[in-house]
Amino acid sequence: MALGRPGFNRGPRPPFKKKEAEHNINEFIRAAEVRLVGENVEQGVYPLKEALAIADELELDLVEISPNAVPPVCKVVDYNKFLYEQKKKMKEIKANAKQTVIKEIRFGPNTSDHDFQFKLKHAISFLENGEKVRAYVHFKGRAIVYKEKGEILLLKFAQALEECGKVEQLPKLEGKRMFLTVAPKAGKK
Repeated sequence: MALGRPGFNRGPRPPFKKKEAEHNINEFIRAAEVRLVGENVEQGVYPLKEALAIADELELDLVEISPNAVPPVCKVVDYNKFLYEQKKKMKEIKANAKQTVIKEIRFGPNTSDHDFQFKLKHAISFLENGEKVRAYVHFKGRAIVYKEKGEILLLKFAQALEECGKVEQLPKLEGKRMFLTVAPKAGKK
């Protein structure tokens, strides 16, 4: 009979595995010769033992930063500081990456002119802010028989947005929706 609560007998737990290092460091470097770089180090190609001795003398780590190079490039640096700086760089790259925002505007196949103009104003403001606009006509029930009306409505919408946006995707029917994607023109922000 198993001990513990019913349904929770999972057997022996696997041992906790520490996350492996992203780079080969010190004794884990397998190359016979390495190209050494770093501060307070004479750059050049050294046998692995000599490179390890130089790193040990400076009380730093030998980190393999380019393992595919011939010979592999190793840097003499404090490994924790090296990881911290890499994380910082990645965070900065991520922060500077441009996020594309897509705003959706929904129409029905029988949308009135006033409603059309109202949604058009919103689309223009979205495009001027540098956001993409995805307009779609949603067909309910038997309204799918009016797909030509929906296509005409979306083409009229695209034509009205010609000044501030360019059409990325022409009207396309997917299920019960017909989509049109408009991106802001280059130089508009």
